Amino acid sequence: MAARNPGVEFDPSWIQNVYVNLPATKRRAEQLGLRRTVKKQWQAAWELRAVSCIDLTTLAGDDTLANVNRLCFKAKHPVRQDLLKAMEMDDTGLTVGAVCVYPNRVSDAVNSLKAAGASHIPVASVATGFPTGQTPLKTRLEEIRLAVEDGAREIDIVINRQMALTGDWKGLYDEVRMMREACGEAHMKTILATGELGSLANIHKASIVCMMAGADFIKTSTGKEGVNAILLVALVMVRAIREYFERTGHKVGFKPAGGIRSAKDACTWLSLMKEELGDEWTTPALFRIGASSLLIDIERQLFHFVYGRYAAAHEIPMS
Repeated sequence: MAARNPGVEFDPSWIQNVYVNLPATKRRAEQLGLRRTVKKQWQAAWELRAVSCIDLTTLAGDDTLANVNRLCFKAKHPVRQDLLKAMEMDDTGLTVGAVCVYPNRVSDAVNSLKAAGASHIPVASVATGFPTGQTPLKTRLEEIRLAVEDGAREIDIVINRQMALTGDWKGLYDEVRMMREACGEAHMKTILATGELGSLANIHKASIVCMMAGADFIKTSTGKEGVNAILLVALVMVRAIREYFERTGHKVGFKPAGGIRSAKDACTWLSLMKEELGDEWTTPALFRIGASSLLIDIERQLFHFVYGRYAAAHEIPMS
């Protein structure tokens, strides 16, 4: 990942009188969603870049050691070797950005990646009462510490939505700051759960407050809300990232999560990052996509690019 965001002192004046131009933001989001994507070898290149930015995720109640082992194998070998060889990418060591699991599965993932010779792939853990955050603060902080002790190098926390909805921005800052300290050397991604924040103005304020508190990434959703990663919300968040960078000089990453399932979607999100924040935000250091099924469609599209037809179900093994 990029250099850590140390955060800054809480400044309430920064989030006063926030106004989001809804018609203009909607218009920009619609243009992104309708734009014709790149084709042929350029499309394949963007899809390969998207692979490197995926946080390959399993967050199910029936997760087992076997599930985690399969996920970690796919993390190290995200695309079939014959496809990579045909595109002259077989010696690049392409992997996903991280493996994301529940805290109880962190040690399994760490051991599985080590056994596969892929210890360089970080394990990310959700924490702090994911997905609702409705547990005592002491419990949420301890959950972070335990995940880090087990080997998590990235922590995806969830914010206290009540504080955001009631305007207790100093309280939210203090909580996120304590979570940042509990993470230690692990990078912290802060999930805003934007579908539950009520307004775009609240999303902008929450983004700024979490970055002030030291979030290394801000993330749209848990994937469990009714509304997850959508371009309208993303525009507000990435422009908050740009504002924070221009004001402090600290770069913060962005992670959309929930509902991103197609290669075309992934290319659209990459184009958003390139146009709004620049090329540096199209790399896994500053951009991740939280997804469980996206990789399947990307590999299908790469198969079509190489062989001129779509793969049969048995030709692309699913993790």
